Amino acid sequence: MTERTKQTIALVDDDRNILTSVQMTLEAEGFNVRTYTDGESALQGLTAYPVDLAILDIKMPRMDGMELLQRLRTRSNLPVIFLSSKNEEVDQLMGLRLGADDYITKPFSQRLLLERIRALLRRNEVSRAEANGAPTGGGALTRGNLSLDELRHKCTWKGEDVPLTVTEFLLVKTLAQRPGLVKSRDQLIDAAYGDTVYVDDRTIDSHIKRVRKKFRQVDDDFNQIETLYGIGYRYKED
Repeated sequence: MTERTKQTIALVDDDRNILTSVQMTLEAEGFNVRTYTDGESALQGLTAYPVDLAILDIKMPRMDGMELLQRLRTRSNLPVIFLSSKNEEVDQLMGLRLGADDYITKPFSQRLLLERIRALLRRNEVSRAEANGAPTGGGALTRGNLSLDELRHKCTWKGEDVPLTVTEFLLVKTLAQRPGLVKSRDQLIDAAYGDTVYVDDRTIDSHIKRVRKKFRQVDDDFNQIETLYGIGYRYKED
């Protein structure tokens, strides 16, 4: 991997031991890494120097990870992984509702972190490749008022843009591909994360809630994604 083609990751954490150890691991794997010790400096840095993915701690001085993510989401669908402590379950779910793509609980395996980084970057490759003019093999999917353009990572409902993260886009696509067919949470996890990364059912539930909220900001009557309690979700047939 040449310097020109290296992907850049922002690591934001006030624990310098974590910054140092994770930075060394990521650089050894061929990534460029930018580190920040608080949310305020991270926001300034990420605004001036965009990256391919950000890893955010929740508890930080000056601006915590929640506020940082909220501000980032007003301007970008940058893939984001949250770091949280075991006793911060509420914060994990809040982070997903705000638009984080994934979270990892401290203490964590650096090998697991690498797997999740790679999985998320792979899911973001379609839009990156299209921006560079490379063929991706993707295409458009239309279901009634819904339009999904995989090449441009673009979702519209009744002609209005619905800004989705990479994970949210994949979940909507998976459901909309087979209207009326129930998808279990495990199937949705496999579609959005692959079979090498573990996430629990609540992660999918949080993503679906956020997807619905985004569509309802465009259309108050949106109800295409149905919950079948104890079973999973399905996209209503038109």
